[in-house]
Formats: sequence, structure tokens, C-alpha cells
Amino acid sequence: MPQKSSSQEPTDTKTPRQRRDAELRAGLRRLAEDGVDPGWHLGARLRNYFLTGLIIVGPVTLTIYLIWFAINYADAFFKPFIPAQYLPDTYLPFAVPGVGLAFGIIVLTLIGALAANLLGRTLISFGELMVGRMPIVRNVYRALKQIFESVVTATDPSQSVQKVGLIEFPSKGLWSIVFVTGETSGEISEVAPGGTRELYTVFMPTGVVPPAGFICFVPQTDVIFLNMSVEDAAKIILSAGMVTPAFGEGGGMSGQSVPAVAPPEVARALQRARRSKPRSRR
Repeated sequence: MPQKSSSQEPTDTKTPRQRRDAELRAGLRRLAEDGVDPGWHLGARLRNYFLTGLIIVGPVTLTIYLIWFAINYADAFFKPFIPAQYLPDTYLPFAVPGVGLAFGIIVLTLIGALAANLLGRTLISFGELMVGRMPIVRNVYRALKQIFESVVTATDPSQSVQKVGLIEFPSKGLWSIVFVTGETSGEISEVAPGGTRELYTVFMPTGVVPPAGFICFVPQTDVIFLNMSVEDAAKIILSAGMVTPAFGEGGGMSGQSVPAVAPPEVARALQRARRSKPRSRR
């Protein structure tokens, strides 16, 4: 019986699995090279260009709009109190923005200087005495005065209380960023809710409407302080967590690395982040 020549022997020695893998790679290669519509590439590029332009122009436009709105609002409020002979609009064919804002800043500065001497304090005390005799107005005035005093005090850099912290909210194992406004005092501290008088008053903003939030009185041992600035914390809240500031020099915990009462898993994570922080070369 004649034997077959060596040229007729099969040359494919691949296993079925190897052949399937080769066919799959060849199909993916054809899909990458020939199966993509060039028009899709053009549409994707245009979309990316549009989003890039929106990211660049959007913040600048909103910032300019807010500044322009504040200037126009101040002008509309203060300009009626400025005599016409001192208004540039009287002599120019167009309105000059910012005149009312500048007038308001000057007036507030003069009032602050007046309140610094004996005569000014006497007039202010007399005015507060008159307001204090009005049944409804006095409550509104005292509340607004305390709010303004708290805001001015909170912006003082010499305050020993940190501004940003973490508390375990809304349930165990979930942590929320809060702004520590000060130590709790008055009747709330005397009542000692939870058996402790050492409380912090914190404000926890909501993610949907940042100006709104919750006022909480938290035991001082349950607050984890951060070196994060108020601006960085606001970025996290306003961006719904999509923008996270870099953990560089000055990040981490203030004072002691982690309070002794911090949960173990949080303490370990913060300690690892602190040890992995890059050190600046001198």
C-alpha cells in the first residue's frame, strides 16, 4: 500500500483550545481595526472638547456672575443714600458699577471705628437698650447678633478649636464631615446629655443643599479632628465626594495623630496614611 508523502501530512499541530484563542484574538483585532465607525471617533472628540470647554468656562463664568450680582445688589442698596452730587453717574453718560459697594465698605468701617471709642459704645448701648424693650424685635435682634458674633469668632485664626472633623453619623461605621463651631456651653452643657458635659457644637451640612444641615452636640471624645481646611472640606461636600484634596504636607490629624477613643480601623487607616505621606527634601 503506497504511503503518503511528507508534504501531505497536516501542519496544524495546535490544540482546539489554542485554535479558539487564536480565532478570538483575530476577531478582536479585526473589531479594533475595521469595526469602528470613524464618525464615532469624531463624535467622541467633539464631546470631549465640549466637556473640556465647559469645565474651563463654567467656573469662571459663575464666579464672574456672582461677583457682578453682589456688586449690583450693593449698588442698588447703597446708592439711594449717596447724594447726587457725589455720584459719578450724574456726570457720566453711563453707570459706574461698584460705587455703592465702596460706599458701603466705607460706612461699615466708620461705624466700626466709632464703636471703638467711649461715645460709640455709649450710643450702641443706648440703642440696644431701646431694642431690648421691644417684645418681638429684641428676640430677632439677639439671635442675629449671636449668629454674626459666632461667624466672626469662628474666622479668628487664634481659635484653639479645629474647624473640620469626623463624626460617626448617620449610623455605626459611617462617617461624616462636620464643621466644629465651638465648645457647647449654657443649658445644653449643664443638662449633660449622655452623661457628659464635654461637648462640641458641630454643623454637618447636607450634600444636596450645602447651606442647610444639622446642628449636633457631640461628645468631645467622639470627634476626630482633621488638619483639612474648611475650603477643602467644602469641596468634598459640594462635589458629592468626587473632588478629594491631596493628602500632602500638613494633612492628617492635628496634635496627636489619632485620639485614643478613635475606632481601631479608622485609627489604623489614618496612621498608615500619615506614614505614607511624602516628606519634603531640604
